[in-house]
Amino acid sequence: MIKVGIIGVGTVGTSVVQILKDNADIISARAGIDIVATRGVVKNLKKERAIELLLTDNVDDVLDDPEIDIVVELMGGVEEAFEVVKRALRNGKAVVTANKALLAYHRYELQEIAQDLAFEYEASVAGGIPIINALRDGLSANHIESILGIMNGTSNYMMTKMAKEGVAYEAILKEAQALGYAEADPTFDVGGFDAAHKLLILASIAYGIDAKPEDILIEGIDKVTQDDISFAQEFGYAIKLLGIAKKDGSEVELRVHASLISKDEMIAKIDGVMNAISVVGDKVGETLYYGPGAGGDATASAVVANIIDIARSGKSTPMLGFDKALKGKLTLKPADMIESKYYLRINVSDKTGVLARIAKIFEDNNISIETMLQRPASSDSANLLISTHTAVEKDIQKMIKEIAALDFVNSTPVMIRIV
Repeated sequence: MIKVGIIGVGTVGTSVVQILKDNADIISARAGIDIVATRGVVKNLKKERAIELLLTDNVDDVLDDPEIDIVVELMGGVEEAFEVVKRALRNGKAVVTANKALLAYHRYELQEIAQDLAFEYEASVAGGIPIINALRDGLSANHIESILGIMNGTSNYMMTKMAKEGVAYEAILKEAQALGYAEADPTFDVGGFDAAHKLLILASIAYGIDAKPEDILIEGIDKVTQDDISFAQEFGYAIKLLGIAKKDGSEVELRVHASLISKDEMIAKIDGVMNAISVVGDKVGETLYYGPGAGGDATASAVVANIIDIARSGKSTPMLGFDKALKGKLTLKPADMIESKYYLRINVSDKTGVLARIAKIFEDNNISIETMLQRPASSDSANLLISTHTAVEKDIQKMIKEIAALDFVNSTPVMIRIV
């Protein structure tokens, strides 16, 4: 029998316990051994929980119990969780975690500590979608050319409602909070940080890139308006918050931001709270992985799958899926050197000569305009909606500063990259 201790028995932890109980017969058959959750750690012992599990508020009761074989870390956070997982590994226990923030900062240190101990993290990216195993195993014969993903269900739900129902950002954010999709402070989701943590984990596997969130381009969806949605629809785009990893020679781009993407692309059709990740391999071409990116049962399903894998083999799978081939060979591309097409929304006073001056600044910065529309914004102002041909990020940023300084420009221009 394999005994499991769970640190953090919240929504996901409760689901893990329930799945191990409800599906015990098929789990035992697939693992080749019985797997039982024997103890859980919670902050509040007085809180009612509808599960059959011995609970404690002392993490030592799990970490120092010689009978517990696998520790499941579901407590969240970064540094406290890091200390807990380190202790578990140093005590010779296999670890399964769903903690994306922990892995975004400490994935390599923990893998180094784990060595031959099993250290698994399928549930840390896209909930119930088995994208980690797809990258490490199913696509292991391929060089990964790119990863493009909708990795945050809250932002995708909001962008879907804005596009399909014409709801303003502020209104749909309140609705998402009321439904429990967004937190009281939604920055982690709508600001792109949640998706960035997940992207960094995938990039470690695909490219051997040891980057932290502070090293990459991260933007959210908070500046998207119905003017941007209308422009996107008119020119055949959808707007999605995307995590993007792309190999360019010996460099890898890593970025998270709102993106205009052609409606013809499969990932542009993913709506609501669902997640989807497109992976392009040099031999297999594009593969798409779709499913629930969060939720108790979906995330717990991935956690239990990792537990079963450990029961079968007991071996560790490296964070660097292709470390011998790639380690040190690929480097992170500077964010200001990324190349893309761009969309800009510029609010200007309705005066003569405005278009000519704006066009001249584009020309001076060697940025070519592809399309331009003008939409009334008020009785005395207008929004210029402009898309460009491919340009370099630093040139766009320089140009935006120049435009923002013009006396007839009423606010900092909003920019969205076109994928």
